[in-house]
Amino acid sequence: MSANHYSDDGFWNKVGKYAKKAGASVLEPALKMYFASKDGDTPLWAKSTIVGALGYFIFPLDVIPDITPVVGYTDDLGVLTSAVSAVAAFIKDEHVSEAKRKLKQWLS
Repeated sequence: MSANHYSDDGFWNKVGKYAKKAGASVLEPALKMYFASKDGDTPLWAKSTIVGALGYFIFPLDVIPDITPVVGYTDDLGVLTSAVSAVAAFIKDEHVSEAKRKLKQWLS
């Protein structure tokens, strides 16, 4: 389901629209994985894991709707955290730096 619904445009549209509402705890893992997925050193299986997690993040029908106050992004965070754990070896310092730069840009 989720990998079929992923696109770069969909990711950036959702992140841009909901950055402040989702907050850094949700966006940071998503951004780290996004940048890792664009790295030629990241193996295909890890990219597939990332695309599946990011696809769930941008999919409009979540287990817990994103518009639900307080808990709306809990399911997204769980999926993103699990995926980050699975692909952690391929998230480089440069991906983390780029994620933090984007977060600072959006949340400042």
